[in-house]
This record gives sequence, structure tokens and C-alpha cells, in this order.
Amino acid sequence: MGSYKVEQRRLQHKGRQFHFVSYDGEPANPAKDLPGSDPSWFMMGSGKRWPAIPHQPGQDAEEVDKLLTEWLEENVFD
Repeated sequence: MGSYKVEQRRLQHKGRQFHFVSYDGEPANPAKDLPGSDPSWFMMGSGKRWPAIPHQPGQDAEEVDKLLTEWLEENVFD
């Protein structure tokens, strides 16, 4: 079984810099009534993280930047 490789992207958008980090998904835990999660990109800032878009290992960097920029437009600049 291969290990998950964390990826990072830094985007400059509308004069601001944004930092995104990918995290592996978590399996569901029925004993604690917690649902599982898929691998995702998270926006990082001030010691917090916000879920952004699904992470697909091996996805083209330009495509990831485009999707993250669209997410910023919808969630940060709306």
C-alpha cells in the first residue's frame, strides 16, 4: 500500500497570496458515528484550514490552480 503524498499550492489572486494544502481522506468511524471523508485541498490561514475542492493525485497543476481560483471567487470574493 502506497502512502499519501501531501501537495501544496500557492496562488496569487487579486493581489493576495493564498496557500492550499492537500490532505488524505479519513475512513468512516461507525463506533464514534463519524463519516469518512475524501482527499481534499484545504485553504490555510491563521492556524486554520477550510475545505476547498476534492484532491485528485496526479491532476495537472494548471487545472488545480484553475479550480482553486474558481473556488476563491465563489467563497472568498463573493
